Amino acid sequence: MIERLRESSGGVLGFKVTGKMTAEDIKNFEPQIGFLIAERKHKPIGILADLSEMQGAELGARWDEMRFLQKHSDHIARMAVVGASKWEEVMAILTAGAAVLQAETQYYDSSQILRAWEWVRTAKHAEDAPVQQISAGTGIWKDYHPEWMDL
Repeated sequence: MIERLRESSGGVLGFKVTGKMTAEDIKNFEPQIGFLIAERKHKPIGILADLSEMQGAELGARWDEMRFLQKHSDHIARMAVVGASKWEEVMAILTAGAAVLQAETQYYDSSQILRAWEWVRTAKHAEDAPVQQISAGTGIWKDYHPEWMDL
């Protein structure tokens, strides 16, 4: 099951995957991303994915995830991945996704979820934050800075 996190706001959408992710889960969640992109008038968005309670994914779900990421790759600037219990599984899921997405992607332990929210909202993190970079981001948004950061 995929549920939207209540901390989502502005140009950031957070979600939590619980149990085994299915293709149906992705199909049902995708309109929320589309709505946010349309609402932001195609300004880039950030995504926080809490995988701390994920117990794997169906093969069809992984395929749909890649299709989904490719469809929205021009609009996603940053992705924070939080608390997966199996690092290898996260890498398998996100290596393909990050290659398609080309967004900057960081991994955070579940105890660092507040720092993950801060980073995905502002692209900044504390110097002492234990961050593992998954993808440096080479897409069109790699140099994007939200207009409100220059105030």
